[in-house]
Amino acid sequence: MNVKRYLGVFSVALLVGLLQTPAALASGPYNITLAGGSVGGAWSAIGTAVGETIKKNYPGSAFTYEPGRETSNLLLTSTGKVQLGIAHAQMAFIAEKGLAPFKAPLTNIAAIAMIDPQAAVQIVATQSSGITDLAQIKAKKMSVRVSLNQRGTLMAMTGEAVLAAYGISAKDIESWGGRITYGSYNQGLDLIKNGQADLIINMLAFPSNQVKNAARDTKLNLLGLSKDAIGKLNAELRTASIDIPANTYDFQPNQVNTIRGSVILVASTAMSNQEAGDIVRAMLTNFDFLQKAHATLGRLNQQILTQTSPISLHPGALSAYKAAGIMK
Repeated sequence: MNVKRYLGVFSVALLVGLLQTPAALASGPYNITLAGGSVGGAWSAIGTAVGETIKKNYPGSAFTYEPGRETSNLLLTSTGKVQLGIAHAQMAFIAEKGLAPFKAPLTNIAAIAMIDPQAAVQIVATQSSGITDLAQIKAKKMSVRVSLNQRGTLMAMTGEAVLAAYGISAKDIESWGGRITYGSYNQGLDLIKNGQADLIINMLAFPSNQVKNAARDTKLNLLGLSKDAIGKLNAELRTASIDIPANTYDFQPNQVNTIRGSVILVASTAMSNQEAGDIVRAMLTNFDFLQKAHATLGRLNQQILTQTSPISLHPGALSAYKAAGIMK
């Protein structure tokens, strides 16, 4: 056999083999759908910004933002019907355990990045309602109209849990002549502004421009949680305590004690390490763009992106963070 010819063929084969290893495969373009929250909300802006980083890094990529609710976001992501989803880490933990509202454990959810570490419970009441403390509602059996986020969200579940921590049920509110309505946060704030709701509970970063805008038309109070309520809620929901500093809002002269969740970007464990890593690389490469895209993202640093507990990072995301020197 001709040795030179053999070596030439071997060299070409070796080069082709090297080019086909995962580390050397060309990245993208990708076709990604991200399931987030209602149109016009914070999750919509954040999800769209993440999509822009992917398109910037991998030309030719297609990105679609799909409005959703976090329970369905987790289900769609776990089944591969969408590539990315937004959900509270606490809701993803509930999904992993298969607790209500989930019918079975979702064991194939992994985190890509933390996108909001300060999803604080903010309880806003109209001054005209006279409510300055949640304990008043039960003590006076007030006919209160409460607005909570859409069913199937941690925000709605947390709102119900907040009321329960004060011994208030939906049946109680109805028996006192009040009601609980469910809808997007913007819909709830519209009810507040139109005099159709007295109290709204949600989880979001502070200060919220949505709350600021509502305060232009309606006089509001920001209510805190008692020490006992905070203890109950943190144990039940795996949330953490947080204080909203005085004067965060013009109508809030005192510090408000409350709890917080965290919001993460999730994918299925079936997503390839290459794709998960490339999504992280796109976010890191375009981090300045992300920070300018929304106030919530502006409070992040690259280290915070990795803090997705109690949900583990996707192996591809973990490798990307380590390669960037953000994690050891």
